[in-house]
Formats: sequence, C-alpha cells, structure tokens
Amino acid sequence: MPKFEESLQRLESIVKEMERGELPLEASLKLFEEGIALSGTCRKQLEEAEGKVEILLKQNGEMRAEPFGESEK
Repeated sequence: MPKFEESLQRLESIVKEMERGELPLEASLKLFEEGIALSGTCRKQLEEAEGKVEILLKQNGEMRAEPFGESEK
C-alpha cells in the first residue's frame, strides 16, 4: 500500500491534470477512477490513524476510549 503522503500527492496531481480540461474523455475517466481509488485509500489510512490516536482514560473505575484532544476541553 502506498504511503499516505504519496497517495495524496498523486491525487493532487490528478486533480490539477483534470482541471486543465485538455484530456480526452477516456483518459479523464481513467484518471477519475484512479482518483476515486486513491481517495478511498487515503480515507482508510486516516481512519486507521485516528484509531491509533485514541487515548484510554480511566473514569469512574472504567477504561474507555476517547478520541485524542477531547480530554483537554
């Protein structure tokens, strides 16, 4: 699986290329499909990272997971 930064950089490149509007339809469709796949990969990697950032807090004798940063509010 490509690294998040590499996927994001490629996705940005695809968007710029498509925004120019100079591609034939078939090439645009291929880039669009690649972009959708990269978007899904990035989303999955972000969700996995979010899960790793959760902090366990002990409250009322129970352990619970709380997203990072909420305990500081």
